[in-house]
Amino acid sequence: MINKNKGWKVTIAGTGINLALGILYTWSIFKISIKQSIETGGEGSFAWDLSSLNDPYAVCCLVFSFAMILAGKCQDKFGPRVTAFLGGIMVGLGFIWISQTTSYWCWIIGFGVLAGTGIGFGYSSATPPALKWFPPARTGLIAGLVVSGFGLASVYIAPLAKYLLNVWGLQNAMLFFGIAFLLVVCGLSLFLVNPPAGYVPDKEISNPKHPATTPLKSNNAGALEMLKTRQFYVLWITYFIGAGAGLMVIGSVAGMAIQSMGEYAFIVVAIMAIGNAGGRIIAGILSDKIGRGQTLMIMLGFQAVLMFVSIFFVGHGDTSAITLLLLATLIGFNYGTNLSIFPSFTKDFWGLNNFGTNYGIVFTAWGVGGFVMGRLSQMLQTDSGSYTSSFITAGVLLMIGTLLTFFLQAGVLKKAETRKKIQPSPE
Repeated sequence: MINKNKGWKVTIAGTGINLALGILYTWSIFKISIKQSIETGGEGSFAWDLSSLNDPYAVCCLVFSFAMILAGKCQDKFGPRVTAFLGGIMVGLGFIWISQTTSYWCWIIGFGVLAGTGIGFGYSSATPPALKWFPPARTGLIAGLVVSGFGLASVYIAPLAKYLLNVWGLQNAMLFFGIAFLLVVCGLSLFLVNPPAGYVPDKEISNPKHPATTPLKSNNAGALEMLKTRQFYVLWITYFIGAGAGLMVIGSVAGMAIQSMGEYAFIVVAIMAIGNAGGRIIAGILSDKIGRGQTLMIMLGFQAVLMFVSIFFVGHGDTSAITLLLLATLIGFNYGTNLSIFPSFTKDFWGLNNFGTNYGIVFTAWGVGGFVMGRLSQMLQTDSGSYTSSFITAGVLLMIGTLLTFFLQAGVLKKAETRKKIQPSPE
């Protein structure tokens, strides 16, 4: 019982850390403020090119994902507590720095590089220790709960950011967030701890129809071994598509809502966050029940449909608030499923011993997807004045991603056959 309670404490601490680091998903609100400053002009205003508005966000996504590799190694070697503490310091310093400047390159370095690295260190430390306290049959549930914090963050950060921007202005709002998240992330990092050596979670009945929830004890591949498998490259490309399509919308959703919702556009960011967090938890539970591959296939297919539907309702920026809220919630929900399914896939395929490093490498797909799609979306929107081209591009890619899930499912079935061969028959 003590070990079980310890596991839940670690899970709650990891979720809390992600509730702070999820400020990344509130970028579209900050972007509106920067755009207004550019258009207003005057002393102390931002002097950026409009096509570069998403650049700090896109760079942050990219750096965040690649920092996960270094953070994973740090976490595997020094433990999650040290790694998350370092992440809190970097995120805090990054936001404090940008609170003192309007320089494009300072925001690229402060928000994109420094905060992005800190988010990578904090995020990479939240899920692995929680998973290690629970049996394989709970992998999807625990992963979904921990990462739901990252998706749910905008529910409170979006209205808080809007209030601070109105009362204090952008620079002082950044200073507030920098100090607050430095204290929160560093404080909660002290509760992150791995199980003691030789610890074995309480046994639970695994789902015999979906052996992905019952990984081999000997299945603990290193990074080099993982990179030699076909499953890694299929998983990476699929993650790139699923994450990139969702991040494209998340990075611009407040801008999409300006015409129909005006100063209340921040509400769509908060509502989308609820869908985002819900998708992580529900997909985690569902993937434990029906399998990772089938859950991912449903999500990507549904997301493709939503992108094509959005062309008619959001593509030209003229849509009702209710329709936009509904689409944003569903798109956020489908996007959120990626963040619980892919770490679960990584654990199923290559085990927990090197999970921090392995998932850090897999997670680069998230960052590259966010960087490419975020930058591309802003360029297309600036050139055409609408989001139609972005939705078409995302929809086509998601259809390709849906087809790729068949190869991932084949990989799960292959591992299932391996288990049948090496596991002794019950007496």
